[in-house]
Amino acid sequence: MTISRRELLKTLAVAAAAAALPVSARAEEDRQPGSVPPGSKDDQARLKAWTFALRNDPEARAASFGRKAAHVGELAIGTPYVPNALEAYIRAGGDPRREPLTLSLTEFDCVTLVESCEAVARVAARRTPPGWNAFGHEIERMRYRGGVRRGYASRLHYFSEWIYDGARRGLVTDMARELGGVVDPRPLRFMTDHRKSYAALANDEVFRQIGEMERRLDSHKRYMIPKDRIPSIVDKLQTGDVLAFATSIAGIDVTHSAYAYRRADGVMGVLHAPLSGGAVEISRKSLPDYVAAIKTSTGILVARPHTAV
Repeated sequence: MTISRRELLKTLAVAAAAAALPVSARAEEDRQPGSVPPGSKDDQARLKAWTFALRNDPEARAASFGRKAAHVGELAIGTPYVPNALEAYIRAGGDPRREPLTLSLTEFDCVTLVESCEAVARVAARRTPPGWNAFGHEIERMRYRGGVRRGYASRLHYFSEWIYDGARRGLVTDMARELGGVVDPRPLRFMTDHRKSYAALANDEVFRQIGEMERRLDSHKRYMIPKDRIPSIVDKLQTGDVLAFATSIAGIDVTHSAYAYRRADGVMGVLHAPLSGGAVEISRKSLPDYVAAIKTSTGILVARPHTAV
């Protein structure tokens, strides 16, 4: 799916308005050196335009936080899908014990789309002008355990832990149990069982840390809504709820993440960055049909995001 002419014109108008903001309005934090890498001109222009849209559109201002995040996703429709963006540093020979903060608003994979939409929405909720450092901070506290980046092993590699850790810190609410989910008791060992597939795990220290993390997750109850129950709970979902697609593949919890998105026709679809489509899109299929079409799918995990400024 590509962005419509109407949506494109809206985005361009927002960008033009945002570009007119005075340079003096830049946040003080953006003038300070730090560990947040600078964004490209296109990245920063998008941050400025999208936060401007959330702050100045009356409908967006009145919407729930999840709907605000999904609105950012709407503005991102057509943005290219790039797989494994967070692994580029490691593949280039970087030290996994010193992972840099990877940021982009001009290309996404399924997880970075979810993180970026929420980060933009949280930056927009602040009273200060939108700064790239602020955006980076929001990404960091979602992507890393406890919100602290301490190398590759501190990243929340399993999306169920992304939900668990975010819920513990008030970033999201895990909705699966409330919606009738059941416990998925399978241990998560995919990374250590497939060591050669992860360049970072060639480092023995990092391999040990990932193994310890996987074993800790054995004590976390992971609730999943079976796919045959999705039609009965779909009306309880809200646009902007984070979805993670559970799988029968051994050792792993989910294989894809997205937003629930209720289309204008009332059908609950999926707003996501899919490998198959090559760009951010809204699914043509309803959520139940989308899940049913995935051969290895067993159901969904659901998390409702919060502002948590």
